[in-house]
Amino acid sequence: MSASVLRIALPNKGQLALPAQQMLREAGYLQSHHPRDLIAVDPVHDIEFYFLRPRDIATYVGAGTIALGITGRDLLRDVQAPAEEMMSLGFGASTFRLAVPAAVAIGDALGWLNGRRIATSYPGLLGEWLASSGVTADVVRLDGAVENAVGLGVADAVADVVDTGTTMRQAGLVPVGEPLLISEAVLIGRAGASASPEVTRFLRRLSSVLVARAYVMVDYDIRADLVERAVSVTPGIESPTVSPLHDPEWVAVRALIARRGMHETMDALYELGARGVLVTDIHACRL
Repeated sequence: MSASVLRIALPNKGQLALPAQQMLREAGYLQSHHPRDLIAVDPVHDIEFYFLRPRDIATYVGAGTIALGITGRDLLRDVQAPAEEMMSLGFGASTFRLAVPAAVAIGDALGWLNGRRIATSYPGLLGEWLASSGVTADVVRLDGAVENAVGLGVADAVADVVDTGTTMRQAGLVPVGEPLLISEAVLIGRAGASASPEVTRFLRRLSSVLVARAYVMVDYDIRADLVERAVSVTPGIESPTVSPLHDPEWVAVRALIARRGMHETMDALYELGARGVLVTDIHACRL
């Protein structure tokens, strides 16, 4: 391990932990990681992975003791450490929302919040919104399970991260207004820090995984007189690959297409006259 070891923090639990580890494995890291490891050393790439409490990751990164970290955008904003978002990672989607008792939601719920108590595990995020919205309310800080705060008389409303909203509905609460924040997993670094070659390489690898998840490879055969119409359906990145076949009246085409909508693309190709339409996953791709 060289002196320029790169330290990266990963969530040790919660909904971001396993998807973060899976993404890193797809990028060529954490190949021999044990689930109970507190630190995973990768001597091949000169990287140390630290498994930390998700809420603490932005603090470590902001202090400069860890170069990079994967956490939620909501936690980054709530901690308010000198760290910044470097890349959205495409998993762990959620929203940070206000919720009030169902009877209140019928009227002016946001106006009703003035002078009330709002329970939350994200006081930084809530305080930021209160300051910008002009709502005056008392913030009740809790570590979790804030949905019970209204039923137990601790608060009049709650502000929490919502995935499906099932837990809130079970507590007799309904979300009101627009989301205060739309969150997902993000890669973060210290604010203002310049990217080293090691950091740049790491970012490039994660980007290649994101591209591979967004695209698939399609191969098909098409009559030569239809190839121009076919490649308009599958234009690829720069241009599709068109290869001659033994039958001079047919060609083979290969191109990247968006994973979302790939079945519609296959339908369009088949209806045009393409045959042997084959879609395959790609493991990594650098554009």
